[in-house]
Amino acid sequence: MNIAVVGTGYVGLVTGTCLAETGNSVTCVDIDKEKIEKMKSGIIPIYEPGLETLFERNIKQGRLKFTTDLTEAVKNALIIFLALPTPPDENGSADLSYILGVAQNLGKTITDYKVIVDKSTVPVGTAEKVYEKVAENCSDEFDVVSNPEFLREGFAVEDFMKPERVIIGTSSDKAKKIIEKLYAPYVRQGNPVIFMDERSAELTKYAANSFLATKISFMNEIANLCEKLGADVDMVRIGIGSDSRIGRRFLFPGIGYGGSCFPKDVQALTQSADEKDYDFKILKSVMEVNEFQKTIIIPKIREYFDGNLLDKKIAIWGLSFKPNTDDIREAPALYIIDKLLQDGAKISAYDPEAMNNVKKQLGEKITYALNQYEALENADALLICTEWAVFRTPDFEKMDHLLNNKVIFDGRNLYSTEQMEELGFNYLSIGRKAIIENEVVL
Repeated sequence: MNIAVVGTGYVGLVTGTCLAETGNSVTCVDIDKEKIEKMKSGIIPIYEPGLETLFERNIKQGRLKFTTDLTEAVKNALIIFLALPTPPDENGSADLSYILGVAQNLGKTITDYKVIVDKSTVPVGTAEKVYEKVAENCSDEFDVVSNPEFLREGFAVEDFMKPERVIIGTSSDKAKKIIEKLYAPYVRQGNPVIFMDERSAELTKYAANSFLATKISFMNEIANLCEKLGADVDMVRIGIGSDSRIGRRFLFPGIGYGGSCFPKDVQALTQSADEKDYDFKILKSVMEVNEFQKTIIIPKIREYFDGNLLDKKIAIWGLSFKPNTDDIREAPALYIIDKLLQDGAKISAYDPEAMNNVKKQLGEKITYALNQYEALENADALLICTEWAVFRTPDFEKMDHLLNNKVIFDGRNLYSTEQMEELGFNYLSIGRKAIIENEVVL
């Protein structure tokens, strides 16, 4: 099939590349000329495991192309994916200006039947608004379909190529047959393609992300209570996770969720409820809990250093909001860094992929290490913000020699308290007993 993908951000680029991988002819369009030229030259603008190989292969074989010309991109396309940003407005609702602006322009270019697919995460009723905008300038036949993405950063290629389910919102039998054929290669193992109305499909994406965010926040609340009651959140997590009604995933406590999806989607769904005079109390609590959780480790650091962080050097491992991505949107590490700098601390940070993005935002306010151990040199403490695999089994003896104090503040509970106690580290994590034996070097 001939396909156009409008928008070459995270979702658009993964979508376009993976669609090309199964033999489709895909043209990706974006208004950023510099970005398009780089992609034409084979330079991928994001970090996502497994994407670069597919990206290079499909460019080489001519199935994946790039342009800034919307008319050129959609001219021969049967299916047009809209993978455009929907950032939050001041009140938290999703800003649809990018999508509706493109929809209006599409109406001026369409000359034969097209299936327009909303791939972006959008509020309920957006498919109808897109249809109306296209129809303002178009008298030809077209359909608008809602097809929300469920791509986990770090696993996006796997999620697209072998999806657990594909959600399709459409009231058109013609569009249904086309989209069903498009996704057939990706669900050969029998995973479902679920058809529903457009509004239900739009709400499904928000409901899924909001439920997962709720699960994370609930577990963080349990972790905070564990510290008050002297319980171990790891034991509680294992205990409740063994219940098939609850499941083991998204039960790991930490310093809150971030990224481009959970914060934005929870906020947008709450705002949608408010607009219909429905008080979504649970989601408002989820946002409140997560905001608190992002910097919950700061009081532990302050207390350990007797309230004086002036000129203390804190080494930070992990800056991205989660491992296997360079995405720093709403990353808890950035909130923590801001608090530490306000307290007069100095920061030496290392992240396998996200340092360039942080440097664009923070500049020289912090220093950036070449590796995880360089960050520790003469540091007064280590703070772990992201659970990259490379941090899971470090050389603790080397860490001991590099750090001024044998202290680790672990926002992701990477190590067991028994191991830390045995190694003689002062170790403060989330929802577990604090290991404090050694004196602080002031």
